[in-house]
Amino acid sequence: MTPPRRIAAAVLLAAGLAGCAAGPDFHPPVPPAEERYTAEPLQHVALGDKIEADWWTLFRSDALSALVRQSIDGNRSLAAAAATLSQARELAAAQAGALLPQVGLTAGTGRQKYGDEFLGPLPKPPPFTYFALGPTVSYTLDYTGGGGRSVERQLALAEYQRQQLAAAYLTVTGSVALQSIAIASARAQIAAVEGILEQDRVNLKLVQASFDAGAVSRLDIVSARSQLANDATLLPPLRQELSVARHALAILLGRPPGNWSPPDLQLADFTLPRELPVSLPSELARRRPDILAAEAQLHAATAAVGIAESNLYPRVTLGGSAGPQSLTLGQLFGGGNIAWGLIASLVAPIFDGGTLRAEQRAAVEATRASAANYEQTVLAAFGQVADLLEALEHDAEQLEAQSHAQEAAEANLRLTRESYNEGNVGVLQVLDAERLHQQARLGLVRAQARRCLDTVQLFLALGGNAPSAGTPAR
Repeated sequence: MTPPRRIAAAVLLAAGLAGCAAGPDFHPPVPPAEERYTAEPLQHVALGDKIEADWWTLFRSDALSALVRQSIDGNRSLAAAAATLSQARELAAAQAGALLPQVGLTAGTGRQKYGDEFLGPLPKPPPFTYFALGPTVSYTLDYTGGGGRSVERQLALAEYQRQQLAAAYLTVTGSVALQSIAIASARAQIAAVEGILEQDRVNLKLVQASFDAGAVSRLDIVSARSQLANDATLLPPLRQELSVARHALAILLGRPPGNWSPPDLQLADFTLPRELPVSLPSELARRRPDILAAEAQLHAATAAVGIAESNLYPRVTLGGSAGPQSLTLGQLFGGGNIAWGLIASLVAPIFDGGTLRAEQRAAVEATRASAANYEQTVLAAFGQVADLLEALEHDAEQLEAQSHAQEAAEANLRLTRESYNEGNVGVLQVLDAERLHQQARLGLVRAQARRCLDTVQLFLALGGNAPSAGTPAR
């Protein structure tokens, strides 16, 4: 019988005994009836909508979609989580099998001598050799429902592992998107700095020409060279960020960093969704893998209470055996050699030093702890979504402000250079304008990247497109 069939058979058997099962029955917690995450509704948020497709496709980037697919196929953490889930399911099948009658086959031989007290006045046979062969059957009567609770607990632990796999799936796909945006952001910032350095070189040529003409002092040349040198220090950290993001992305895809290079990602490759589908708070508890994993742990803890309570009652086991027995091997299968036996045993706890009662109380406390952890997980999830919704609103404000700042800085730099060429301002004013322009350009790139990153984080906080609804495809 396959593991799913064994589980199903055991569950049906446990259902027949459910009326006398020890311990409380588990009921999933009721999701909070909240209608919003923040105090005020936010623009561009489609509250109550669900992500119908894979969430990363909302960025309309073919390169990102290809990278995510590669990570799903090659990521080692996903492979480990899938194997752990398979292990948990097999353990549940093994636990379910214990509820069914256990049938075996025995074969043996031995040397036997009966004592006087065993046979009493009957004639005493001499020592003899015997041979025996036949099936055996044993069955532990689950009248308290402890065995059913054990299966229930193991199934809940398997569900926990399923949600862990869903969480790993969400983490890996989200990390691929985050690292891809980090690569595009680093590339954009490097390009901005390289443009700034080119402008610094132009400034240095202008100052050198003015110095040769006797219009400025050597201090102006030193200042221009200092600006070029200072701006050059911005490149190494950005190149390091790019390398780290590339290596992280390679590992997510299951590739050695030295043998793989990512595509040339650009921030322009990522299109932000005009509307953000945001599920209702009451639906979030049914979508996020970490919340569903906490619920599964609560279920397992509740079933453990029933197991602990069932251990307080006697254990009844029924057994039987039948088969041929003979004093000679050649006559083992002859007629009239069939022997059989039936056995019933009862083991009841009398005195255990309070161990079983303590274990039962500990199981109750574990359930209370799991319930508190579940509630805390839900609250943390709500807070995370609320923070990201606010962050996106502020990201939009920051992006608009940085766009205006860049436009103003470009106009100021252009006018300052014209004034410098006409001799109305000095080189220090040009350098100040250049510095403002530099800050505005980098600030705009960072604001664009920050908005993309926060959008990804929001989709992850919402549970993506609910991968916990089924095992992610491998």
